[in-house]
Amino acid sequence: ADIDAPALFNDVFINECVDKKDGFEVEALTQLHQWHLWQTKEKSNAGLPEELLDSCYEAFICEDPSVSKLQNDVVSQLTSIGLRPQEEVLMGSGYRIDAIVEVNGKSVGVEVDGPSHFIGKGRSPTGSTILKRRQVPAIDGIELVSVPYWEWNKLGKSQTKKQEFLRKLLGLAEDV
Repeated sequence: ADIDAPALFNDVFINECVDKKDGFEVEALTQLHQWHLWQTKEKSNAGLPEELLDSCYEAFICEDPSVSKLQNDVVSQLTSIGLRPQEEVLMGSGYRIDAIVEVNGKSVGVEVDGPSHFIGKGRSPTGSTILKRRQVPAIDGIELVSVPYWEWNKLGKSQTKKQEFLRKLLGLAEDV
């Protein structure tokens, strides 16, 4: 999936997008933004006009972030181990990262993945979650780690276990 497809995404495709630019629904614009990110990552020369790119980006970032109890708990524990998480950080790509922390001199994105990030009641990530995990490191240059809800939930109410989990996930020694 991560290969350029000039035979498919050619001038005909670009012209069709331009012709339909005023008829796209928000969801289609967000998908077109993700396609543009993929093209950028692959260093493809497929070029949408700046006006359409701006519309796609605005559609992609327009939804206000909502913070779950799970995310609040994870961020609270990140703070408890001595980190200073920044929440709901808007990256240049347009993706929002649940929390960003500084670990050993580099920024690491912490994604708190609740049930909506997985297919059905399973543990397979949705397509949009997979795409985000691919695009953010490649485009924004930041490592992402995931805190899946089922792993967090099995830690129960133990703050010690939660802190140990986060230290291990982030590759931290006992004291930050």
